[in-house]
Amino acid sequence: MLDTKFIRENKRIAETGIKAKGFDVDIGALLDLDGRRIVLRKKIETLNTERKNNADIKNAEKGRKLKSQLNAYEAEEKSLNESIELLRRKMPNLPLPEVPYGKDENDNIVLREMGEKTNFPFVPKDYLALNDELNWIDTERAGKAIGSRFGYLLRDAVNLEFALVRFAFGILQKEGFIPIVPPVFLKPEAMRGMGYLDYNEDEVYHLEKDDLYLIGTSEQAIGAMHMNEIFTEKELPLRYAGFSSCFRREAGSYGKDTKGILRVHQFDKIELFSFVKPENSKEEHEFLLGLEEKLMRSLNLPYRVLQICTGDLGVQAANKYDIETWLPGQNQYRETHSTSNDTDFQSRRLNIKYKNEATGKNELVYTLNGTAFAVGRILIAIMENYLGFSVF
Repeated sequence: MLDTKFIRENKRIAETGIKAKGFDVDIGALLDLDGRRIVLRKKIETLNTERKNNADIKNAEKGRKLKSQLNAYEAEEKSLNESIELLRRKMPNLPLPEVPYGKDENDNIVLREMGEKTNFPFVPKDYLALNDELNWIDTERAGKAIGSRFGYLLRDAVNLEFALVRFAFGILQKEGFIPIVPPVFLKPEAMRGMGYLDYNEDEVYHLEKDDLYLIGTSEQAIGAMHMNEIFTEKELPLRYAGFSSCFRREAGSYGKDTKGILRVHQFDKIELFSFVKPENSKEEHEFLLGLEEKLMRSLNLPYRVLQICTGDLGVQAANKYDIETWLPGQNQYRETHSTSNDTDFQSRRLNIKYKNEATGKNELVYTLNGTAFAVGRILIAIMENYLGFSVF
């Protein structure tokens, strides 16, 4: 969610940023409603002053008229506020100035390639072919019991998952991250506050009877954990490493990666999440990216880092990097990690602030997130780069 005052004072910047992201939002309508609200607020304040000044005057008729007019103004103000709120929630976060312009993922920029691509003296198998021998993944029985885009992990795939989790937490705790296993359900106001319902609600599982949403990443539950709270400066940066199952409907991926576990409805992931002061967000973003790369180098997996362009940032992110890992059996890089600086987009919606010691004011924190390990995709990378043999 964007600050209405900022939009009013920087209309062209807001319009340019929203357009660069590929969204269509009527800023003019928002500013028109906001202007009417400002005028109406002044009228309400004037009437309240008049009522206060005439409190002792025994003129019942005049008092009733003032009260009636005030009620009408307040009802109109409430309606305006609701309309403004709906428009504001449709506005994506603005890209930071350093983000390159681009229309979609084809315009993302490769910043660097790390590690030599795994080279075999024979045609390498992809993970599905390797699995025919290893029997680590069973999507056939999952399809029978549940449906498509699910899979059972078996044997050493399970051992490898928990080895990866312990390995990652060992590194992350030394860097000051608090381990957390969050709930996988969120209330609508929490999921909406994280920015996941106003555009891509069809990607989120909803339990209609309970009016709860299943998380698609532990980022959603961790961010919402501190809604309506005020941190002290000493508490920041506050960093979490969350492990959870994640649930995604994959509504927009029909026909993509239909076999195997690369793109599924349920998977396990370790997610990084940071609350920081605004002036420290860019440094924190590079820190998160550095940790992701450290984890990749520790596994000796070849990868590349991409700077995501404006048109591929999505709703929440103001800046974003992806890591793609080389999969020799598929002869291509595939996304395994991302890290985003969401600035105050989520904290404004969730009312998460810190007390600025210098000014004494409560100010919005910035939130950032990143992937430590998306277990299924790292499992695929290990299988294809190490021919299915554990590296531990």
